[in-house]
Amino acid sequence: MKHLVLIGGGHSHAIVLKMFGIKPLPGVRLTLISDVLYAPYSGMLPGHVAGFYDYDECHIDLRSLAEFAGCQILVDRAIAIDFSKNLVICQTCPPVNFDLLSIDIGSTPATLSVPGAAEYAIPAKPVPEFLASWNQLISARQNPPQKSLRIAIVGGGAGGVELALNMQSRLAKEKERRKMEVGRKKKEEGRREIEVGAEIHLFHSGAELMSGHNQRVCRRLQKIIISRGIQLHLMEKVSAIKKQETIEIKGNKKLPVPDAQCPISNPQSPIPNAQICCESGLKVECEIIFWVTQASAANWIKESGLATDSKGFMQVNDCLQSVSHRNVFGAGDICAMVNYPRPKAGVFAVRQGKPLFENLQHFLLQKPLKPFAPQEKYLALIGTGNKRAIASRGSFMWESALLWYWKDWIDRQFMKKFSNLPKTRNTK
Repeated sequence: MKHLVLIGGGHSHAIVLKMFGIKPLPGVRLTLISDVLYAPYSGMLPGHVAGFYDYDECHIDLRSLAEFAGCQILVDRAIAIDFSKNLVICQTCPPVNFDLLSIDIGSTPATLSVPGAAEYAIPAKPVPEFLASWNQLISARQNPPQKSLRIAIVGGGAGGVELALNMQSRLAKEKERRKMEVGRKKKEEGRREIEVGAEIHLFHSGAELMSGHNQRVCRRLQKIIISRGIQLHLMEKVSAIKKQETIEIKGNKKLPVPDAQCPISNPQSPIPNAQICCESGLKVECEIIFWVTQASAANWIKESGLATDSKGFMQVNDCLQSVSHRNVFGAGDICAMVNYPRPKAGVFAVRQGKPLFENLQHFLLQKPLKPFAPQEKYLALIGTGNKRAIASRGSFMWESALLWYWKDWIDRQFMKKFSNLPKTRNTK
């Protein structure tokens, strides 16, 4: 009996589990190690932030998927690999032995180089932590807030831009809903409704947003960002984040004290409690900061002895096999294909799912592995938070509401693959 261990519940591993359920391999035992039971689908997360999708619509139920595949699931986080004993070291569970290993744990925004970022900013990944903070903010804004909210987003790539637009859309809808509900009540009581909103600041170190996309796309998105009232700070590299707390002074007023240690603020805090400092000298006070910069890899990948690139991402060959350990495979953001460098995008993780499954089976059956070549160019559909989208591929750009509905259809079709699964896998 061979033991295949899957670390992480990313898009590629979700496809692998589905395919193992359809085409099981006798004599193979499967174990999934994941720190979540519901894996977020990146294609629908911006729409979830905007309020277009509920939680279930944009999360894959790994528990039912594992059951369909005949796979044991351990809710835990892998923190190391001991190759001398072929063991995966987990945070809480006992070590897990393996014969064959596959890694699909994604990436997180790099924060270590900026003082205060790791402590005081909320990274866009891991997604569960990000969504918890966002949902808390929305819940707080559903009650009449005392003042406007100032949000900072650091990172002007595709993730930061899409996040800014969808956050702005959701907060505008919440403001309108609150205005109607509270305004009606205050009107009945003979009082005026005091309008309060949210102010979003987007920081980007480059001269243009969305590096990697053509100039038409960059300029169009920049125009949309500005037209929505989002404060855009180009050529502003964030050098530090400082915390502030309030003190009482004469006259019963409250003022911030820079650099004081205090917890992350309540979104309805009466004063700004954080300060973003840029290399140019620009300083912006805000209540909450979201970090969406370049991706970074988990340190334990390199520390375990796996071959990595200069950024710590696991190097794999054309067959998605580690270049240093033949019994380790990988896919998604955590990996870097040596012969095919590509940006970190969910489309590649989805495309790698089937080739990864085939090569895992071929390895177990001692058959030759099959090389996989990812496409050089891909179509990116960027949602703008108002049920419109921009298509970007090479020098091509198109903006339309039809594109958003097309994207919505594609995303829903992908998610349908993991719903309504039989309770037991196909054993034919």
